[in-house]
Amino acid sequence: MAVLVKRLLQPGRRPAAWGRPWGRREASLGSDPGAAVRVRFAPSPTGFLHLGGLRTALYNYIFAKKHGGSFILRLEDTDQTRFVPGAAENIEDMLDWAGIPPDESPRRGGPCGPYLQSQRLALYAQAAEVLLRSGAAYPCFCSPRRLELLKKEALRSHQTPRYDNRCRTLSQAQVAQKLAEDPKPAIRFRLEGEAPAFQDLVYGWNRHEVASVEGDPVILKSDGFPTYHLACVVDDHHMGVSHVLRGCEWLVSTSKHLLLYQALGWQPPRFAHLPLLLNKDGSKLSKRQGDIFLAHFAAAGFLPDALLDIITNCGSGFPENQMGRTLPELIAQFDLTRITCHSALLDLEKLPEFNRLHLRRLVGNETERRQLVGKLQALVEEAFGSQLQDRHVLDPAHVERIILLRQGHISRLQDLVSPAHAYLWTRPAVGRAQLGAISERVEVIAKCVLRLLEGPSTSLTQDVLNRELKKLSEGLEGTKHSHVMKLLRVALSGQLQGPPVAEMMVSLGPEEVRERIQKAMST
Repeated sequence: MAVLVKRLLQPGRRPAAWGRPWGRREASLGSDPGAAVRVRFAPSPTGFLHLGGLRTALYNYIFAKKHGGSFILRLEDTDQTRFVPGAAENIEDMLDWAGIPPDESPRRGGPCGPYLQSQRLALYAQAAEVLLRSGAAYPCFCSPRRLELLKKEALRSHQTPRYDNRCRTLSQAQVAQKLAEDPKPAIRFRLEGEAPAFQDLVYGWNRHEVASVEGDPVILKSDGFPTYHLACVVDDHHMGVSHVLRGCEWLVSTSKHLLLYQALGWQPPRFAHLPLLLNKDGSKLSKRQGDIFLAHFAAAGFLPDALLDIITNCGSGFPENQMGRTLPELIAQFDLTRITCHSALLDLEKLPEFNRLHLRRLVGNETERRQLVGKLQALVEEAFGSQLQDRHVLDPAHVERIILLRQGHISRLQDLVSPAHAYLWTRPAVGRAQLGAISERVEVIAKCVLRLLEGPSTSLTQDVLNRELKKLSEGLEGTKHSHVMKLLRVALSGQLQGPPVAEMMVSLGPEEVRERIQKAMST
């Protein structure tokens, strides 16, 4: 940067460039209506992908797909001090897991790469040179200590901290002298003139007179890395981004970005700022909440479609809020003009119900159901492993039968390996004495049930079993039906509560039911 500034100080280089006001032209806000839609999700790899980031990425993705455009992942890794190892990989992994993979990204590449800002430093230096040449930017030699003192003094006076633009009026001679002492100055953008008004696609017409409330911002740090303001403008221009859909926290900064577009002579994209995604009580989602990261939901067995469904259901952009929408339905129904300025309140207590709906939909699809069978087999192996007395419980037909019977009753596949469902995979340690405490007629009940199981297994549906067990109870004088059901439940599962007894018998199959009753009676 020192070489660049010295070059601009050579004879014949606009002698008053540092100090004179510079002309502006009116910004032409909005991309060419006929141009291809290109949007970007540009997180910083300072942490793993969380629900707020997913919501921003999703709205960009469905907007791009709605209009036959491209969805770009760009990682803004210019703040090397806050870089978190593994975060960049996690962000792209989680977008893939969520079913909204980027068309262009650090991993996939693309025509406008590289997609890591740390690998695009030459572009930012070129833009800074253009701004220095025109007088729209200038070198700043203020030390971190001086800037910190300015901040403390402002806070002491109950004022908003701002840079005092001290280096803005330095002469060429002063700049040359300071360069000899400090060859690596920061570069600041000169905030002058009236900020252009712009029409945000969500918040409507806006104008923020940044020059009256802020000092000139740093756009290129002394280490050669850009700040967000310069980097996002340069990258959005060179990547041909047509629409910027980002969080509403950047709404105030947009006027500053438009001033940069004007100074560089570039046409800006259209802007749509998305309202905040908040907790149901109106508090901010925080990265300190460990359960807002996508990796947590994936490990807990929640389905990607359930997360996409709930974060759009609580917000706006669709004709109506309805549960159970799939990604293709979200794309078909999405309407940017329907996004309101109201924050979206996310109630994660409803997530299990959303997941139940989407899990049931997958169970109803034969191809998806086969995949669920494989996943449940792996979960059973992981949860019970050597405890499996009979590995026939892993038979695909058996596993599929259990999924079909339990659909609508479970919200996650993991529920089927919980302690309440352990009886499906392992035999309980139940003895005759335990059953005798429930009913003195345990032997008679056991014989009647075993006799019932001697019929054709194909006829033993839940409805048939319910009727036959009712008849069986009625034929046992002085024995309550509830005692018969309780005895069978304990014999089959070792538990006092759980699914209906008839369903348990169908899940286990007649042979396993017979085996468990006989074992309990002989122990």
